[in-house]
Order: sequence, then structure tokens, then C-alpha cells
Amino acid sequence: QSLGLPITEEQIQEMKANLDNIDFKMAAEEEKKLRHDVMAHVHTFAHCCPKAAAIIHLGATSCYVGDNTDLIVLRDGFNLLLPKLARVISRLSDFAEKYADLPTLGFTHYQPAQLTTVGKRCCLWIQDLCMDLQNLERARDDLRFRGVKGTTGTQASFLQLFEGDHSKVEELDRLVTAKAGFKRSYMVTGQTYSRKVDIEVLSVLASLGASIHKICTDIRLLANLKEIEEPFEKDQIGSSAMPYKRNPMRSERCCSLARHLMTLVLDPLQTASVQWFERTLDDSANRRVCLAEAFLTADIILSTLQNISEGLVVYPKVIERRIRQELPFMATENIIMAMVKAGGNRQDCHEKIRVLSQQAAAVVKQEGGDNDFIARVRADPYFSPIHKQLESLLDPSSFTGRAPQQVAKFLKEEVRPALIPYQSKMGGKIELAL
Repeated sequence: QSLGLPITEEQIQEMKANLDNIDFKMAAEEEKKLRHDVMAHVHTFAHCCPKAAAIIHLGATSCYVGDNTDLIVLRDGFNLLLPKLARVISRLSDFAEKYADLPTLGFTHYQPAQLTTVGKRCCLWIQDLCMDLQNLERARDDLRFRGVKGTTGTQASFLQLFEGDHSKVEELDRLVTAKAGFKRSYMVTGQTYSRKVDIEVLSVLASLGASIHKICTDIRLLANLKEIEEPFEKDQIGSSAMPYKRNPMRSERCCSLARHLMTLVLDPLQTASVQWFERTLDDSANRRVCLAEAFLTADIILSTLQNISEGLVVYPKVIERRIRQELPFMATENIIMAMVKAGGNRQDCHEKIRVLSQQAAAVVKQEGGDNDFIARVRADPYFSPIHKQLESLLDPSSFTGRAPQQVAKFLKEEVRPALIPYQSKMGGKIELAL
């Protein structure tokens, strides 16, 4: 109307007045008869708007309705997920800050490695989630509107409506795009927007799924070690057969659903690859499933992970005991350095330690005993020059390097600034009805 077509104010007001007056029963009957979902609703809307019936869907195509709607839904879906992801990052940041200095045994290949801290390990999780936050924001901001493009993307119907006036067609495209809340529309389309857009959307959600799977797998492994546990309710039952069990069922659920989320990106990959020319309809049913499921799945695993991160329980004594079991071997280099400073011969010291460490390893592996390497060092007169230094040489905090400082710097310079846009939505705990 604003561009000069003979559309009356009365027709527009009639359509506005009936936006929410949807006869779903009639629409279902029309679809059963017409075998066309969009036209079923066009007919149903026209039934409510007899004066506007002649202009409803004028110049449009089904994909003008469906694809533009999908793009709005995808954008709004990201806007729902982003604050939830930010809340998870915020909760884990608080946890990392609290335990920034607590030494814990590091693992590579799931074998004991140098010490790290509980907070530093958590920062590995947070960094992945911060990458996901950036990726979701980028994917949302990269979305464009399909706009007003016509049946094969040529805008031919609209050029005809405006009697060959190209500027009016372009202005219509711009106005509709702006009214939908988008800054840009795709300059070229077929009947649909490129299905590669769906790949981009589900790729970032699949990547989020991978991050959450890794985090919750770590939590499950730590639960087995009895170092860290997810929340466990007072009356919660871990096993119907084994009353003592405290299964990490929330983390297991996240892993289970995250695997489903990661596989969903295969759908748009295959769909985009088989879109013949300007469009083929074998995309539609698939997209109705995979796009919705991806957002719903991402939503629930974020809610579940927030619940987990708000109730993580740390057992410092168990962590300390495991460190004591492994630290003596890790401290051998420090012992050699101290002996050399006290006047000892490096090679002689190395051989002494090699023999004693092998003996201690045999006690652990063959007898199931505790690591008694330090007791053997204390009992050996050769090491008497450093006996008084052994406690300081075995201080776990001296083996964690810059982990505490890395936590503080990372949270201050990278994490907290990334959360600023979501600051007003950081409140509210998640209680799961499990």
C-alpha cells in the first residue's frame, strides 16, 4: 500500500484484527483437502477476512511465508539459548574462582601427569563454552532475511505488480526485511534461502553439544575418582539394586542428549547437497524435525548443565590423598636438584632414586600398598642432607605453576567481558524435575 498498490486501509485493518483469530480445525480440514499447509492457512485467513481475501498472499509464495518465518524463529531461538549459555559460563566461573588454588592431579591419556588446580581445569571447560558463545552470536548475527523474492528468487511477480518499477521491488524487499527485525536480506535466493544457512546454524549447536559432552564426561570421570560430584538429592536413589551408588545421572543425560545434538548437523549437510536447482521439496519434512530438535536439545542440556554447575561438590581430602599417591614420583627431579645443591653427585643421586622408586612402585602395583617412596628416602642416609627439605619439596602448590594466576587473568580479561551483554539475565537457579 505504501508503495502505491490499490490496497485499502480497511483491508489492512481487517487482517490486523484477525491475526490471532485462527480456526485450527478449519485449517486442518483445508490442508487435508488441499494437501498444502500454507494454502490451507491462506484460505482459513481469507475466511476470517472476506474484504482482504483478494489480496492475501499477493505475489507471494509458500517459501516467502515458511522460510522467512524459519529465519525469524532461528534468530529468536539463538536469543533464547545465549543467556542460558552465559549463565552456565557464569556459574562455572564462580566455581573456577573458588577453587583456583586447590591443587589436583592432572591427567594426560587418563594417566597421572603434572599437577594442575581444580579451578584451572574448570577454565578449560569455560574456554570451550566461551567459544560456543561467540559462535552462537556470530551465527545469529550472520542470519539474513529471505525477504521478498518470488517463486524462483527472481522477484518476477513483484516486478509485474509494480509494472516494471525495479526500485519499488527493491524498496519492498528492504521494508519487509526491516519490519521483520533484520538488517539485511539475502541478495540472491532460489525459491528458498540457501540450505547452507541451516548447516551454519546446526554446526554451532553441534559444536556446543561437543563442549558439553566433554565437560560432563570429565565430571563423570571425576565422580568415579570421588573427587568431584554433581548435585545429589537427599532422597535420591542411585541404583535400584545397589543402594550405595551415586550415579552422575545428570551428566550422563547431558552426554546422551549432546550426542543426539551432534548428529543432527548431518541432516542439513545432506539436505543442502541435494537441493536441485532452485528448490526441491525433500528438504521440508527433514528441516521441520532437525531444526526444532537441535534448539530444543541445546536448550535442555544447557538447563541441565546449569543445574549441575550450581551444585558441584568438591572433596579436597580425596584429591589430596590422590596427590600424595603420585606426587613422590613427580618430585624426584626436585630431590635431585636439592641434593646437587647440597653437594651430591647428580648421576649417583639419579641411580639411588631410580632404585628406590622402582621398589616403591612394586609395593603399589604388586602388593596394593601406598606409595612409600618418600619414607624410603627418609630412611636412606644418603639423602640426609635434604631430609629437612622434603616437606617443602613435596608442597603440592609448588607443582601447579601459574595455574592460579592463569585462572584470575582468564576470568578477568576474557570471560567476564563476554558476559556483560547478559548481565541482567544472570539470576535464577535451575531446579530440575527429574
